[in-house]
Amino acid sequence: MIAGKRILGAAVSAMLMGSVSAYADTIKVGIIGPFSGPFALQGKNFQAGVEAYMALNGKSVKGHDIEIIYRDLPAANPAQSRALAQELVVKEKVQYLGGVYFTPDAMAITPLLSQANTPLVIFNAATSAIVNTSPLVVRTSFTTAQTTNPLGKIAFNEGVKKAITVVSDYGPGVDAENAFRKAFEAAGGQVVEAVRMPMNTTDFSPIMQRVRDSGATGLFAFLPSGPPTLGFVKAFNETGLKKAGIKFYAPGDLTQESDLPALGEAAEGLKTSFHYSVAHDSPENKKFVEAAVKAIGSADQLSFPAVGAYDGMHVIYKMIEATDGKQDAKKAVDAVRGLSWTSPRGPVRIEPETRHITQNIYLREVAKDADGKYINKEIQTFPDQKDPGLATQ
Repeated sequence: MIAGKRILGAAVSAMLMGSVSAYADTIKVGIIGPFSGPFALQGKNFQAGVEAYMALNGKSVKGHDIEIIYRDLPAANPAQSRALAQELVVKEKVQYLGGVYFTPDAMAITPLLSQANTPLVIFNAATSAIVNTSPLVVRTSFTTAQTTNPLGKIAFNEGVKKAITVVSDYGPGVDAENAFRKAFEAAGGQVVEAVRMPMNTTDFSPIMQRVRDSGATGLFAFLPSGPPTLGFVKAFNETGLKKAGIKFYAPGDLTQESDLPALGEAAEGLKTSFHYSVAHDSPENKKFVEAAVKAIGSADQLSFPAVGAYDGMHVIYKMIEATDGKQDAKKAVDAVRGLSWTSPRGPVRIEPETRHITQNIYLREVAKDADGKYINKEIQTFPDQKDPGLATQ
């Protein structure tokens, strides 16, 4: 194992000796995401966001052509994630890494960044602690603590005094559970039970029975968006919990736009808090949605990972601008500390100290638009939200 690490280190160091001081005519960006398998739609959204940004902003920066190299990671697999990052850095000689859907995969990549002299721009992975593992990580997505934080007070104000939390048992799920509990109990509520499920859970009927038996009048839930979230929301309805009057609260992962046609009437009225809705009303979002739909091929498939990728490319372009083609990860990251712009989601800022994105969080309700299509309608804005999961903020 130690010998393997030395071989990798020698390969990375040799590659860097020839590239740190040289200008690159073509700058390569490596994107890791789920482009096949059960979470393939999320990877497709990564690609749509990247392509939309380049369509609207060009495919070169200061005379340097930008080449995107995609690598498929179908499901959470830290060992494979690390191997793909190594391949992109050593073999493909990328200067920037981006993407990464799941937290364990991001955690596997970050130890490589300093030696590789390569920044990592996170398009999705949502555990607060990721940015603490390397000074070369910048995040343009969200954290579950950030998107969950307003829900505890909202639930209490809507008459929920006892709640049960149900989350997937990994970093973002634990962050979400803790954020909801803290806000709900601070408002005066009581969490009567906390359930953590394995990430591969697909049968939610026993979970729904525990919700019913708990005596809670409100349910807070978090699962990673994809097939599990669709199944969870369906189970909530089919087991009669919605009809029984139990109120449902979750971050927007559970009502992503691509699931709404399948959920249909069952989703109507569900409230979630999130950093982005495809229905967000702004000139920037209209422009983005038009370009992203063209890239992804269907409006029904467009969802939140696309905006994380779109803004991630904005950050990478600013890094390339600042370094003018040189491979200098520290200078690249320093250049975007404090960077602010108007995203399709609203005003955003990269915090100088944490390198995490500060943004509006919106309370949304699933409703029909004027055309009868189900959307996440924004009904309240919580402006300028930092990540409460980062103690340094």
